[in-house]
Amino acid sequence: MQAGDQFPDFTLPRDGGGSMSLTDFKGKKLVLFLYPKDDTPGCTLESIEFTTQADDFAAANAIIAGLSKDSAASHDKFIKKHNLGMPLLSDESGELLETLGCWVEKTMYGRTYMGIERTTFLIDEAGIIRQIWNKVKVKGHVATVLEAVETL
Repeated sequence: MQAGDQFPDFTLPRDGGGSMSLTDFKGKKLVLFLYPKDDTPGCTLESIEFTTQADDFAAANAIIAGLSKDSAASHDKFIKKHNLGMPLLSDESGELLETLGCWVEKTMYGRTYMGIERTTFLIDEAGIIRQIWNKVKVKGHVATVLEAVETL
């Protein structure tokens, strides 16, 4: 996937029950951040920072949503524990993550495994990808994304 592509349609389970689809965001900008795992240090920091800036994103006609392979039940616990303020989508099968090219081989401490590459997509009101941040470093990332949303 690259900027200018139509974001693939999806319907995924979400926290709190139910599901969300790309069409649920029509007419709004969508900031979809993909993260490796609920309640881990970097993922928690990123989610809290997005929550803290949620009003600024809303003022720019943008909705924030997170996506990982964790279950909706895990998302519920994560949201409650950290008082997060955005929907978290569950792609347990990894189908959307693979389509997006974000299910990748990773290496840590000499061990190779498959995992989610921390990535953020900025999708416009028509479902077109306007910007992609790959291999995200959490510090300062939310401010960078907000600036891009405000100038879109």
